[in-house]
Amino acid sequence: MAKIDLQTDKRKLRREAMACRTDARAKTGPLAGYLVATQFLENVTISETAVIAGYWPINDEITPVPLMKRLHQDGFSLALPAVVERDERLQFRGWEPDVELESGPFGTSHPPATTGDAPPSVVLVPLLAFDSEGNRLGYGAGYYDRTLATLREQGEVLAVGFSFEAQRIDTLPCHDGDQKLDWVVTENAARRFR
Repeated sequence: MAKIDLQTDKRKLRREAMACRTDARAKTGPLAGYLVATQFLENVTISETAVIAGYWPINDEITPVPLMKRLHQDGFSLALPAVVERDERLQFRGWEPDVELESGPFGTSHPPATTGDAPPSVVLVPLLAFDSEGNRLGYGAGYYDRTLATLREQGEVLAVGFSFEAQRIDTLPCHDGDQKLDWVVTENAARRFR
């Protein structure tokens, strides 16, 4: 059996997944964020005391912002991630719809440090692709894998991937450091893996 080069496979998959996501975004448009919010609200049960960490979308990522605004209206505490140091885990800062965001690395946006830390119990995770086992393909820097591993060591955390349906593939190459998702929510469905 030939040895699989995971890094080469993942680089190739990332290029293909980005193109697929761009096509899905063009076909679905801004409606996708509202559809994924509906799927989440109808299928994923969260505690009233949960702190939900979303993300501010970049490139063609499906947006969780409509869901985050709805959760805010419903009284949930919200957070957004901030990249504070290379090769470290993400820091989560409190977020409300009127908070002005700062620019971060990789084209990200996050609340200023003055909003304070907000450790999440639910993390909405962007992705390039997912498979039927709950494996996720990200951008390759490992921020979400490191962060989810740390949060899971500290207690219960629910990891919910947000994706276009077109980003689903049969099987992803993965290694021990990759963190599986508990759910993936798309514009068409919500899948639970654990």
